[in-house]
Amino acid sequence: MPFLELEYLLRVIVAGLCGALIGYERKNRNKEAGIRTHFVVAIGASLMMVVSKYGFQDQLHWENLSLDPSRIAAQVVSGVGFLGAGMIFLQRQTVKGLTTAAGIWASAGMAMAIGAGSYVLGVGVTILILIGQKVLHSRFTWLNTPKNEHLTVYLHDELGALQSIRGLLEQQKIALLSFHAENHTQEEIVLEMSIRMTKDSRPAMLLTMIQELEHVKSVELH
Repeated sequence: MPFLELEYLLRVIVAGLCGALIGYERKNRNKEAGIRTHFVVAIGASLMMVVSKYGFQDQLHWENLSLDPSRIAAQVVSGVGFLGAGMIFLQRQTVKGLTTAAGIWASAGMAMAIGAGSYVLGVGVTILILIGQKVLHSRFTWLNTPKNEHLTVYLHDELGALQSIRGLLEQQKIALLSFHAENHTQEEIVLEMSIRMTKDSRPAMLLTMIQELEHVKSVELH
């Protein structure tokens, strides 16, 4: 029995290490959940899977007893789903945290596989997730999608100031989703804009072009 428990502990440790690897990749991208979160989720999911599969063996001889090893595992899946949902939020018309939430959920599934004794499957999924994140974050033009950005532009309160901004956006084929302008001082206008970039446009280049406009004092990208 102690030997079996060491085997179970090994499964939990391997799951935790795999979760930490996934968390390390997330942390390097400054995401909401990093090494510690993925590590703890993986360890917890693996532990629950071990308990679900082996934790009731001393009761097998009881009469009129039926066991369903999948019940705890099913609750882990739904429970981690709620944990991941807490990482998803809407920021200036852009949904943030979806990939991180999916990573938490996938980490739990990976840990459950290792907890059940499927080392090859669990480690293979970890490697697949890491490769997928690396490839999908690479600068392949065919993977680029339009991205929403939020800008704050400080303008001189002069005739044609707002029109010059809108003209530049139209010229670059950048969609203006929303904007709000108000007088910051008697001589300055603050313009808050949400825009949708094209697949090929670069935020840094757009900031440079806006900064070079005649009426612009400064511009910030959030």
